[in-house]
Amino acid sequence: MKRTPLYQKHVELGARMVDFAGYDMPLHYQEGINHEHLAVRSGAGLFDVSHMAEIRVIGADATSFLSYATLNEPGRLKLGRGQYNMLPNDTGGLIDDLYVYREGDDDYLVVANASNRAAVFGHLKALAEGRDCHVVDESDNVALIALQGPSSPLLLGRLLHDDLTDLRRNATMTSELSGVPVTVSRTGYTGEDGFEIFCKPTDAEAVWEVLVKADATPCGLGARDTLRLEAGFPLYGHELTESTNPLCTPFAWVVKDKPFHGRERMWGVSCARRLVGLRMTERGIPRQGYKVMSVDGEVVGEITSGTLSPLTRDCIGFAWVDPELAQEGSNVEVEVRGRGIAATVVTPPFYQA
Repeated sequence: MKRTPLYQKHVELGARMVDFAGYDMPLHYQEGINHEHLAVRSGAGLFDVSHMAEIRVIGADATSFLSYATLNEPGRLKLGRGQYNMLPNDTGGLIDDLYVYREGDDDYLVVANASNRAAVFGHLKALAEGRDCHVVDESDNVALIALQGPSSPLLLGRLLHDDLTDLRRNATMTSELSGVPVTVSRTGYTGEDGFEIFCKPTDAEAVWEVLVKADATPCGLGARDTLRLEAGFPLYGHELTESTNPLCTPFAWVVKDKPFHGRERMWGVSCARRLVGLRMTERGIPRQGYKVMSVDGEVVGEITSGTLSPLTRDCIGFAWVDPELAQEGSNVEVEVRGRGIAATVVTPPFYQA
């Protein structure tokens, strides 16, 4: 398995290491997922996300190319701003969901999921042929650390060379953190205020150490998953797949009415099922693959993600359901260990900071 530049730090902290997208990554540390989750909700949590893919698109045609290649509109970004985006395939589904940062007039950084690094790079490279732009995989030259939670602006502000006060959501800035050059983006995947810190792999340990010493709590993939689910964010391979039409999900706002790759297979297509949030009204944790049934016992869908919220103690999840049951307040059941457990359709997020 591959290792991030922070692998040794995770081992020193006693992390439980697991295979994730071919990387040896921390699932959680000694005090467990719930502790880490609540640390992010109440203070500041620290995540190693150096396994993520960083792909640069640069050149005179970079803006028009990314406008065609993705579903959102990167050309609307001002310099130093980022946006959530998705990369469609040619069958009406998705190759990945992404974050796109505009670092120059004709210079964009695309951050993709680790498991889709090769697919995203290969697709963009092929689609860019004949255009005046270059697609470059810079993943091995970048380390990425996420600092998330309500205390993160104060904690990071004390360590950063420059003032964070005017850095808005989705904006980026270059600075120094304890003498180390970094790019800081006010983005994240937890539903909290927070930052993602880009640095050289050789500087990652120094950045991590100074943030831990400043009282940020190291967090693993387990808390990252429960946090994103509470916040109502999708995960590729669960809510989003190569066959997911995003127009049938709560994230349809990403899809702009413009020419884009694969539009004819996605636009105007009726939704056989819709992605919704579920809150269990009886005790039972929904898990990926569990059947969703009508109150009459008919199978009407399937769970894509589910958990017991460490914060609210509600059992929550995402599910695909038949369109007639996709309205808020619809009553359904989730089959848990052979028994139908009552649930209600709700609109994510399940928690909002």
